[in-house]
Amino acid sequence: MSTTLDGLPVVVIGAGPVGLAAAAHLAERGIAYTVLEAGETPAAAVRQWGHVRVFSPWRYNIDAAARRLLAAAGWVEPDADILPTGAQLAADYLQPLAELPAVKSQIRYDARVVAVTRLGLDRLRTAGRDTAPFLIRLATGDDLLARAVIDASGTWDTPNVLGASGIPAHGETAAAPYLEHALPDVLGADRDRFAGKRVLVVGAGYSAANTLLLLADLAEQAPGTQVTWAIRAATPARTYGGGTADALPARGALGTVLREHVEAGHIELITGFSVAALAPRPDGGIEVSDGTRTVVADRIVSATGFRPDHGIAAELRLDLDPIMGASRTLAPLIDPNEHSCGTVPPHGVDELAHPEPGYYAIGAKSYGRAPTFLLATGYEQARSVAAALAGDWHAARDVQLDLPETGVCSSNIPVDADRVDDADGGCCATPAAENVTVSTGRGLATGIAGGLLSAPLTLQPVAAPGTGEQAGGCCS
Repeated sequence: MSTTLDGLPVVVIGAGPVGLAAAAHLAERGIAYTVLEAGETPAAAVRQWGHVRVFSPWRYNIDAAARRLLAAAGWVEPDADILPTGAQLAADYLQPLAELPAVKSQIRYDARVVAVTRLGLDRLRTAGRDTAPFLIRLATGDDLLARAVIDASGTWDTPNVLGASGIPAHGETAAAPYLEHALPDVLGADRDRFAGKRVLVVGAGYSAANTLLLLADLAEQAPGTQVTWAIRAATPARTYGGGTADALPARGALGTVLREHVEAGHIELITGFSVAALAPRPDGGIEVSDGTRTVVADRIVSATGFRPDHGIAAELRLDLDPIMGASRTLAPLIDPNEHSCGTVPPHGVDELAHPEPGYYAIGAKSYGRAPTFLLATGYEQARSVAAALAGDWHAARDVQLDLPETGVCSSNIPVDADRVDDADGGCCATPAAENVTVSTGRGLATGIAGGLLSAPLTLQPVAAPGTGEQAGGCCS
């Protein structure tokens, strides 16, 4: 057990946007690294929602170090005002980044991590811990050693349950054949599962909103398609968001059009509905009950958000907030009961650190169950952690974000628009279309006062528990 940290690489878990950003920053600083990706391609999770257009234009979706590496290789950057789909994000940015020779040679695909620990030490052992290498075990049984670990594996594979109490509702496990993951391709590959069916969407985040709008379009094309939307809150104000006062116009348009569909009766909205039980019907379909009311559906889209899986790090010393599942220092900065995307302050290595030296969870996983994550925030996390691993603590702690100017912006753009033009009141148009550097508690305005979970919530009797709105994503 005499192996030391000298000469070992940093292991990055996940080749998504934030994992590859970490790779770019490590490469720029000349730090040896290995990226472990469970999928067969870079951005495997992003490709699963490739049909969905993100809210922010290209200028906010590209990491600075990645941009420099790509530009040096002759990459032509996409139009800064275009709103890319997930597929475009993967094909036009992440795939080229992963194909750069300096990066490609350091990525291992089909490399699912099942455990991270210290070589020869369990969580209890203290002596020698700071100098012992990390041991990363793969599903294949292979072991790798590392000087540090950056976990950017995200939360896509661990969605929240439908049950309102944080555990599966009665019958939820058996109802799996009726359930859909968030963001199904309603108008594309998954169309046949929804056309002409009774569809129930559960969730109040923007993943739910995206799916509802696609289902409303499908209902116009396929007779018999019925769309029902169930939320636990007493009002859909959170999902409708800021409308024309939203700093991300595409997000504001999403809420505006969704409201129009509900008011026109194209989507049936049920408020104060906390899923308590699911039961298949003998004549087909499934009943979803909150203990008082029942909805009958053929398909259920579970858009109830995601949670991190810290199980792979069970033998590491993590200081996790008992509520958020994020690091204890970061948790109060991102608590959705208090914050929206627009009020989460910039943060870096100090807020991401754990008692286990050299281990950092970044990206969506760092946010625990909070739905307030932004790609730009994840990129700054990656930059800060890479600087710390290089010993450049001044840069690591100089945490800043280049974000859209806060304030009120027009969002009078079509919900299916693929670009935001400054001349049309784009994402925060100013005469010079300038960004501002944010180094205090400011971020993207959402048009929602207070936290994402600040909307009134209808409490149900014990038969249908519900104590807080389950988080869906707010900022793709």
